[in-house]
Amino acid sequence: MTTITFLRSIFTLIFCSLLVGFNAQSSITGKFQDNNSEAVMYANVALFSSADSSLVKVEATNEQGIFSLKNLQSGNYFLKATFVGFPEFVKENIQLNSEQTLDLKVLTFASDVIGIEEATIVAKRAMVVVEPDRTIFNVEGTINSVGSDAISLLRKAPAVTVDNNDNINVLGRSGVRVYVDGKVLPLSGEDLSSYLKNLSADQIDRIEIITSPGAKYEAEGNAGIIDIRLKKDKNIGAYGSLSGTFTQGELTRYNLNASGNYRNKKLNVFGTAGYNVNDNFHNIEFQSYQNDLFLDEINNTQNNRNIYNYRIGTDFFLNNNHTLGFLVGGRVLEGEEISYNRIAISQQEAISDIESILIANNRGQQNRNQNTYNVNYRFSKDKGATINIDLDYGDFVNTRVRQQPNQYFNATEDSVLTEIIRKFDTPNEVSIYTGKIDYEKYFGKTKLSIGSKYGQVETNNTFRVFDVVDGNTEVLNDTVSNQFKYEESVIAGYVNIARPINKKVSISAGLRAENTTTLGTLTTFLASLQEAPISSNYLSWFPSAGISWKLKEGKSLTFNYGRRINRPDYNVLNPFRNQLSELSIEKGNPNLLPEIVNNVELGYTLKYKYNFKLAFSQTDDKITRLIGPDDSDPRAGFTSWDNLTTETVWSASASL
Repeated sequence: MTTITFLRSIFTLIFCSLLVGFNAQSSITGKFQDNNSEAVMYANVALFSSADSSLVKVEATNEQGIFSLKNLQSGNYFLKATFVGFPEFVKENIQLNSEQTLDLKVLTFASDVIGIEEATIVAKRAMVVVEPDRTIFNVEGTINSVGSDAISLLRKAPAVTVDNNDNINVLGRSGVRVYVDGKVLPLSGEDLSSYLKNLSADQIDRIEIITSPGAKYEAEGNAGIIDIRLKKDKNIGAYGSLSGTFTQGELTRYNLNASGNYRNKKLNVFGTAGYNVNDNFHNIEFQSYQNDLFLDEINNTQNNRNIYNYRIGTDFFLNNNHTLGFLVGGRVLEGEEISYNRIAISQQEAISDIESILIANNRGQQNRNQNTYNVNYRFSKDKGATINIDLDYGDFVNTRVRQQPNQYFNATEDSVLTEIIRKFDTPNEVSIYTGKIDYEKYFGKTKLSIGSKYGQVETNNTFRVFDVVDGNTEVLNDTVSNQFKYEESVIAGYVNIARPINKKVSISAGLRAENTTTLGTLTTFLASLQEAPISSNYLSWFPSAGISWKLKEGKSLTFNYGRRINRPDYNVLNPFRNQLSELSIEKGNPNLLPEIVNNVELGYTLKYKYNFKLAFSQTDDKITRLIGPDDSDPRAGFTSWDNLTTETVWSASASL
């Protein structure tokens, strides 16, 4: 169907909907059967206008093979019906009169018998597939695979919401963990958003939304896991593609991506490279009442970024059972950040009488260099054991230099009262080491999965603040400059069992244990401000269980329970006093505790296409952002982080 035809279909549907109740309506009914006179359940039946081939109505047959297309206008139509295993059924020249109920009687799908020597099998995937433990959003081969990116696809994915700051929620819960090809993507915040915007849709095969992950998966991530599976060409020979997108809104964004693949019986080599121009902005307004003052704040920020990325991998097929793979990926970001911060200050009893106005126009440069390396070994034997070993290393080097003049003006903004100029130099380095082994084996109908993982994260953050005096002389301010080093290691092990009880009922249960050790060390430039290191060591248990029940053909019920954790990362633990202006400050909290969440989900699928889910989650020690007045200056406000007691979330979702 062309774009024009599709748009005509949409407008036709809207127009028909508006006419309901104002014009007399007609309907078409009928029954589909196969050549053995058996009813064909859940066949797709679509009605099109003969005038322009636009889609008018679509419905599915019920358990008796009966369909009913209602609320139709008089006119000439043709009907198409499809079902797996049968050729497409088409009925032309259907004339429908006003206020008529047209019964097409019994319609029969033809037998699909052809010679094996001339058979071509073409498989089409449903766009959304619901499984007991996950929902799969298929991208390749659909309209979503062209002219889009990963963050845009997530906005369309079932049970997923993405707000205007690119924060991702699943079933109303924050704290989702993003994976790529089954491996954790060690990015968050702006870094994660930037990566997803630069990942074009034509590189993606499918997106798996796992709202209740089993014991095999890391327990990190309150809302579960989003696993983005990239395309892998399994055909012998060479293949390549070149694609690009262009978006014009308030600002311009575009990207260019190239991918290639070569495969023979012993070797598979694949790679991608991309270039992305990502200009974006956000505007925020605050009105604060604090310490008898009223502060009216405007904060407008624009980021101009050029991003380069690559990904190169090789799989060696040692024999039918053994595969050895290597994967290298990298990403370089070069960007400029410009922000305008304005705070008008007045007394609360006289808001219109402005005492002074602070203007802080920040301008900075940022560069991010990220590299990841993976070695994978996989042993697989038909109806036997499977062993998978992964060794990963990643290094992330980020630099950021920002100039910030703080100018206080009078109420008419035509005279500078005072001026304080500061420069911020805030580089940070992150190193991530992981190793894991997974083993799976069938014992009859029972699938046993066991495994272990070790992960270590080291971050080194330097925060240097300079006072700029006499025009351009930079003097290090020891009172607010410091270094923060954070180390975290997790040792994990799990066991999981899954098996069918009978043809209708399947169950799974698992237990994961994770021992976490953390150490945060703050080193100040002024000895009198030195604080003691903060460390922790704790063992956590994460049970999970699930049951799926096939009620009858096309109807299924699922139940899942899982316990998860969300550990605070160094961005919210770091106690640095970063500032947008002298009166707008943000700082981390090194005493934060991890969140623990218990999730319960009940799902129901009808006719393979109507999907409903009811979910409940309770989070203890919920990590939340706080906004309040600063202790050192009654005019200043700061944002920080702390633990709440408990958060409870009920959610319901439905998708077609």
